[in-house]
Amino acid sequence: MARVAPNAAVAVSAPGKVLLAGGYLVLDREYNGLVFGLDARIHCVVQDVPTRNGVSLSEITVRSPQFEDAVWEYGYTLIERDGGMQMRPLRIDADLKLNRNPFVETALCYALSYVTTVSGNPIITPSAITILADNDYYSTPSDLASGERFHNFGVPISKAHKTGLGSSAALVTSLTAAVLAHYLPDRIDLTTAEGKRRLHNLAQAAHCAAQGKVGSGFDVASAVFGSCLYRRFSPSILASHSEPGSPGFGSHLRATVDEAGTPWDTEVLKDAVRVPAGLRLVMCDVSCGSGTPGMVRKVLDWRKQEPAEADRVWRDLQAANEALAREMRALAEASGAEPDYASLRLCFKAIRKNIRTMGEKSGVPIEPPAQTQLLDACEAVQGVVGGTVPGAGGYDAIALLIEDQDSTVAELQALFKGWEFKGEERGGGNVSMLGVREEMEGVKVEDTTPYEEYLIV
Repeated sequence: MARVAPNAAVAVSAPGKVLLAGGYLVLDREYNGLVFGLDARIHCVVQDVPTRNGVSLSEITVRSPQFEDAVWEYGYTLIERDGGMQMRPLRIDADLKLNRNPFVETALCYALSYVTTVSGNPIITPSAITILADNDYYSTPSDLASGERFHNFGVPISKAHKTGLGSSAALVTSLTAAVLAHYLPDRIDLTTAEGKRRLHNLAQAAHCAAQGKVGSGFDVASAVFGSCLYRRFSPSILASHSEPGSPGFGSHLRATVDEAGTPWDTEVLKDAVRVPAGLRLVMCDVSCGSGTPGMVRKVLDWRKQEPAEADRVWRDLQAANEALAREMRALAEASGAEPDYASLRLCFKAIRKNIRTMGEKSGVPIEPPAQTQLLDACEAVQGVVGGTVPGAGGYDAIALLIEDQDSTVAELQALFKGWEFKGEERGGGNVSMLGVREEMEGVKVEDTTPYEEYLIV
């Protein structure tokens, strides 16, 4: 029998992130965060599954070929009474353990529920989805082949060491965007402000559902919009959202995404963020790791117990963060004169001082002594303007703003090669510079050519 020809594949990518300034503060709508997208991206390609004439399938297969056993097959059913789309994980082989991925599963549930509600068509054609991650999302082995864009890590995803670039937010954003571009090509244009706004709202809802909590959302916002000064949405927008499968979920989700009745109060200021010519961001992976949820909980508990003291720290840190964003933009807009980075260095020193104060008062190692020693050593390198422990801090990583010169990079790499990092109770760890830098652009529709070898023929 003749086979039905598949439609052309659709490819979308979304960047990683670093919250350079605004850790903990970004949880509160009174404050904001300076978040940079990173040029390490997660890519999703959606293609139709060809079927024989007269054969009907209700199945979506998701593959991540860089990892072992990273294949998820889903059946899907539209729930009655406007309950949205239900995803049913399927076993490929009865002898294999059912391997679940809540971020993939939830993103598909939310995206397909939105698709069917908007289109009015209950039929979802079967598709195959391929997920590819740029190598810097994971600590890679020393024998990583030069020029190999999508390294085969040879381990299950659960065994791969993440470098803290926001893989879950980039995954949910790129997967949601690819599904929308594939199934609603005439309704959602991801190159427009309107299309990105809807994608942002839908990806935020899915990501929060997958996490089991309503977070600040800065990571999803940067995955959609790129580098920005970000102020979070009110948690109430999603806190009362109905669950998939419950009556009215589909319509409720569409109303939330399309802002029918309740507008989102997220603030994303692209123009407030600039990187001066001649400078760049670098990320350095520290292979110790920290328990971010526990750290956040302890800091917020301290803020509840000592509100006056905490508010002083919050205000001082916010002022230092805003000064950094303001100074970076002023230098970026200046012309002619030789750049002077003295003011930027003072901003970084003020941020680090306030972060250490927050850590001391709350009893949380936000910039622990081992990171203080490492950052001090980095800031002594010629060409390093300043650095921080980004996001929630701890032992995961450091971020540096440096002069964009090979000599500065080489000196830092030499420093890390001989650095003996002491992670206190977590033991020692290696320090390495990732190959990423700032990325001003967010989600992108990509040409499918670079992914062809990974697609299902």
